Amino acid sequence: MSVRPPVAAQGAAAADRVHRFESRSETETERLGAAFAAAFRADPGRAVRVGLSGDLGAGKTTWVRGLLRRLGATGAIRSPTYSLIERHVLADGLEVVHGDLYRLESPEALLALALDDVDRGGTLWLIEWPEQGGEMLPAADLALQLVVEGAVHRIAASAGSELGAAWLARLDTPGHA
Repeated sequence: MSVRPPVAAQGAAAADRVHRFESRSETETERLGAAFAAAFRADPGRAVRVGLSGDLGAGKTTWVRGLLRRLGATGAIRSPTYSLIERHVLADGLEVVHGDLYRLESPEALLALALDDVDRGGTLWLIEWPEQGGEMLPAADLALQLVVEGAVHRIAASAGSELGAAWLARLDTPGHA
C-alpha cells in the first residue's frame, strides 16, 4: 500500500480533509481498512458514518473486512448485497452497521431499513453505494471513493465533517505525511 500526501484543494484546512492511497492487492486494501480502524473513535452522541463508493470489484467490502477484523469482528464478513444490512456487535459494545445499497429500489426504501434506530452513539455505519440512498441518507463523516485502474486500486478518503477530518488526522499509515 502506498500513500500519497494529502491533496491541496482549498488551502491547508481542505488539504487535511482528503487523503489518497494506492493498493495493489486485496491484502493491502484490508491493511488500509485496518489502519482506519486503528484511528477510529466512536462518537458518544450519534453514529459515525462512512460512505464507500466505487464500481463493482473496486474493493469496498475488502476495505470493510480489514476495518472490521481490526475492530474485533469474527466470522464471515461479506457484502450484504441481498440482505442490504448486516449488523456486527463487537466485544467492546461498538455496533457496526454494514450496508450495501446497490440493490436498493429507491431512496425511500431506506425507511424500511430503520437506520434511524441505529443512529446513536457507539455505532459505526459502513455504507456501500451511499449514492443509492440519495437525500434520504445522512451525510457521511468520511467518504471513500475506490477506483480500479489496471492492477492498482486508488482510494480517496474525504472528510465530510469535523469528525471525519479528526479521523483522517489520526490515521497512521506508512508514508503518510
